[in-house]
Amino acid sequence: MHPLLERLGLKVPIVQAPMAGTSTVALASATSNAGALGSIAIGHIGVEAAACDITQLRAATNRAFNVNLFCHQPARRDAAVEAAWLTRLAPAFAAFDATPPKALQEIYPSFIDDDVRLTLLLTARVPVVSFHFGLPSAERIAALRQSGAVLLATVTNLDEASAAADAGIDAVVAQGYEAGGHRGVFDPSAPDAQLSTSFLVRRLSRALPIPVIAAGGIMDGAGVAGALTLGAVAAQMGTAFIACPEAGADPAHRDALLARAQSRTVMTRAISGRPARSLVNAFTELGERLTDPPAYPVAYDAGKALNAAARARGDFGYGAWWAGQGAPMARAMPATRLIETLSAELSTAWSAYGGG
Repeated sequence: MHPLLERLGLKVPIVQAPMAGTSTVALASATSNAGALGSIAIGHIGVEAAACDITQLRAATNRAFNVNLFCHQPARRDAAVEAAWLTRLAPAFAAFDATPPKALQEIYPSFIDDDVRLTLLLTARVPVVSFHFGLPSAERIAALRQSGAVLLATVTNLDEASAAADAGIDAVVAQGYEAGGHRGVFDPSAPDAQLSTSFLVRRLSRALPIPVIAAGGIMDGAGVAGALTLGAVAAQMGTAFIACPEAGADPAHRDALLARAQSRTVMTRAISGRPARSLVNAFTELGERLTDPPAYPVAYDAGKALNAAARARGDFGYGAWWAGQGAPMARAMPATRLIETLSAELSTAWSAYGGG
């Protein structure tokens, strides 16, 4: 076990991904209590709700847990682009006897300028803090490190990973293109090399002075073992936890994940404005016909409104069904049993790899 994982008291080298809306306190606490690292996301909820979740999670486990925040740059607002997007979505709304919002809002704050959320983390002395979409300032990183927090950051290439290491991040989460949910790219307007998890882990583990956690397409213990042989110290898994009863996934999302023997995923910007991997549904199919959504998270305001309109009419196919390419391997079981199963599979696979 890597010293960083020993510092966190982990028994198995597994991190449950912080999936906004899906990673509940119940899921995170069960995962941490089973010896892995449970996670919650707080970038999509208000500060009072975030404080409540952290308090409840601390009460539910005496082990380490992770709290994740968004570090995206403020949206570049363009009234013409936003109006045009709403016009293009109007027929989809009309199919449910609804109309698009008259205007869109930047619904999610970024941690890069959120002093209230910083104070919450420092006061609560959260054991692990992770960042997605970029990095906060040097001052914020220093303050969190001073509080004793272990810091993680999602990266998708060597440049982002090097920036994270230079900034004082303790470990990077190497997100391969296979991963479900939002791409963690720092600059969504820049070219994305779309590196696989295996190559990215190998590249970063050789180049960085800090540990690498593999993320993307890992669904069982053999996958965890494979990531470890490539140089990762742990594996972050998200899609593998969606079908756990403790997860907060929408029933339609869960059913779609489990009902399809060959669950197909696509990368789409239509739902939120940023590239994100989702199970194919009515929204992703609509997105294939539409281009140029507004910036994240402004586009997400429209996406959520369309989903609400569809659900009101009994159509559940417009949700954010985030899932990675490993979706066909999803298993429905409680989080504790999933960790036990993964640990047993890892032990078997690791022995086969010669890891003892």
